[in-house]
Amino acid sequence: MGIKAEDYPGFFRSVFALTNIRGALVTMPHKVTTMGLVDEVSPTAAIAGATNAVLRREDGSLLADQFDGAGFVRGLLRKGFKPSGKRALVVGNGGVGSSIVASLAGLGLAEIGLFDPDAAASEALAQRIGVHYSDVKVVMGSRDPEGYDLIVNATPIGMKDGDPLPVDIDRVAPGSYVGDVVLTAEITPFLQAAGDKGCTIQVGTDMLFELIPAYLEFFGFDSATADELRA
Repeated sequence: MGIKAEDYPGFFRSVFALTNIRGALVTMPHKVTTMGLVDEVSPTAAIAGATNAVLRREDGSLLADQFDGAGFVRGLLRKGFKPSGKRALVVGNGGVGSSIVASLAGLGLAEIGLFDPDAAASEALAQRIGVHYSDVKVVMGSRDPEGYDLIVNATPIGMKDGDPLPVDIDRVAPGSYVGDVVLTAEITPFLQAAGDKGCTIQVGTDMLFELIPAYLEFFGFDSATADELRA
């Protein structure tokens, strides 16, 4: 539409001044910028460092929330994983990984392990967790999965043939819950290896199909189940 960067805040507010708008989905490159244009940011969006949905409430105020990680979390809850008191390791602390951690942090986990080749990304994410969930222990710098109940690959590892596994599968305990965000294959080598050990696994597309009901509920629309959407 030819909107200049300096004009974006005014344009944004003018759109939400319309009486027939309920909200908006936000995509790159506006997920971060939009955080500074709303009246309230949810803890999940604040921890993730970005928003992908804005709700116009009845009083006209704007609420930003984040649902990229909600899809992953809804999937594991639906499969019976009980996060309270458990330990979770998230490998990859960029956009997707941060969103998953943000959605996990409020579920009563005892500990969250963060690993990213960019240590600064893990450190910044840990600081944001501490602001909102100071009771959650955060450890950084290791991708050793031993002792973790939930292990998440939130990196691109597994998208290409010959990629190494994101963690040492020999140190993953049978019975752990293992998830992957890679979408190029239904069962990645990581998930295959975890499944062979007796772990419960969650495929990348589970996150997508669980994300849509979360969006619908946020905006106050009739929801749908992930199974209905797959069908």
